[in-house]
Amino acid sequence: MTGMSSSEGPQGPATARLPALVSASLGVLALLAALAAGHLVAGFISSNASPYLAVGNGAIDLTPVGLKDFAVRTFGTYDKLVLLLSMAVVMVLVSAAAGLASRRSAVPGAVVIGLFGVVGIVAVAARPDLSGVAVLAPVASLLAGVAVFLWLHGKLRASRVESSDGPSRRSVLFAGAGVVVGAGVAGAAGQALAGTRDAASSRANVGALVPARTAPAIPADADFAKLGTPPFLTPNKDFYRVDTALSVPQLRTEDWSLRVHGMVEDERTFSYADIRDRPLVERTITMTCVSNEVGGPYVSTANFVGVDLADLLTEAGVRPGAEQLFSTSVDGWTAGTPVAAALDRGRGAMLAIGMNGEPLPVEHGFPARLVVPGLYGYVSATKWVVDLEITTWAARRAYWLDRNWAEQAPIKTQSRIDFPKGFETVPAGKVRLGGIAWAQHTGIDRVEVRLDRGPWQEAMLSKEVNLDTWRMWWHELEVPQGTHQVFCRAVDKTGYVQTEDRAGTVPDGATGWHTLSFSAK
Repeated sequence: MTGMSSSEGPQGPATARLPALVSASLGVLALLAALAAGHLVAGFISSNASPYLAVGNGAIDLTPVGLKDFAVRTFGTYDKLVLLLSMAVVMVLVSAAAGLASRRSAVPGAVVIGLFGVVGIVAVAARPDLSGVAVLAPVASLLAGVAVFLWLHGKLRASRVESSDGPSRRSVLFAGAGVVVGAGVAGAAGQALAGTRDAASSRANVGALVPARTAPAIPADADFAKLGTPPFLTPNKDFYRVDTALSVPQLRTEDWSLRVHGMVEDERTFSYADIRDRPLVERTITMTCVSNEVGGPYVSTANFVGVDLADLLTEAGVRPGAEQLFSTSVDGWTAGTPVAAALDRGRGAMLAIGMNGEPLPVEHGFPARLVVPGLYGYVSATKWVVDLEITTWAARRAYWLDRNWAEQAPIKTQSRIDFPKGFETVPAGKVRLGGIAWAQHTGIDRVEVRLDRGPWQEAMLSKEVNLDTWRMWWHELEVPQGTHQVFCRAVDKTGYVQTEDRAGTVPDGATGWHTLSFSAK
């Protein structure tokens, strides 16, 4: 027929369907623009205001305990990266599907991209660490995403009309490329803006932390690292990290303060300089995560530098009836520590600002964190801490208590086999076993090992540093050819023998003997 373009078809340009692949790409490009715009605006406010991160943090808070435990067990310190990548995949797929649904009309895609923005607004508004102005970031995401989708959709539909004065397909390609480049620039600018307030430069300016009371020197026989155990002190880069922070809080010393309030006689607020200028103490402490499975890796030891927590609380004047030290991180995470443990000078609870001879690493709580020996981290080790409220157990419930973890969480007596490795093949004859054991604030008395169903044999222990640190062990067994199982158990200084009974990490830490199989030839 004359007067009708072949590309227009019998339906006409207003109702013609767009190509599937091209239509799907519109949704993805709009998503990219939305995320970049939100990240750019967040750069002026706070990195946690970025809608992508806010939704991720919200997902962490809403994830069931069992699934969180599975993620930590399966992915270890990569659990947050897995979450972010999973979110990205889901968002791309949904955006592509929204684009496909918009082959005739832009409405479905615009609605879906808009809903992404609404979710971002809700996630940011729910963050306890963000002010009301932070919602500007997801609002920017919503507006940018919808606007880009409508613009590209209209431009592509217009390009389907083959007329001399209509935009060409080439112009649509240029528009799409422009969105990609613009999103990249906006995202990079947002990252750069966030970097102007990062904690790394502040940490670099702290300088040396010189304790007035140093920890006793670590004796040479405190570990059996030459045989295969970990070194006694865990390097900062290797120290385990388990927390709910999807992005590491960026808190500078000049912006940090610690408020002590609640059931106290005199509310106090301490600046970083207030803490730094006090006589500092250094203590060697082994920390353990409650998520550590039997034989797991989430146990490490460091020399922490800081001040006695008991001093800060005593200066504020703890009132009678106080039960809980309710600590809050700058990102809103909370923990509840028994006041008795925080005030116990024999336990040595600390507000730590240094770790292994340096200021705290940013990912381990810079500028300051709590360290309370003998308690699992979820009740004792708040990182990026900014608030301490003296209260009762009934008045305040911390983050993990609302997720069915226990109120009281003393670290359980445990031991681990580090060598030989599970399913390793070794020469028959004399086989050396080794590993670690811990019972913080109680101390390890001995470690025993057993081959198959044979008798328990006492292992050689490393030199004890203090009751709050791990001890290494090793032992040689005569092993015949074949496949074998080896078991270990620790006995602490109260005489308690590590139980064989297996229990998971919830609600107050795993129990059971560490067991592995290996072959001898």
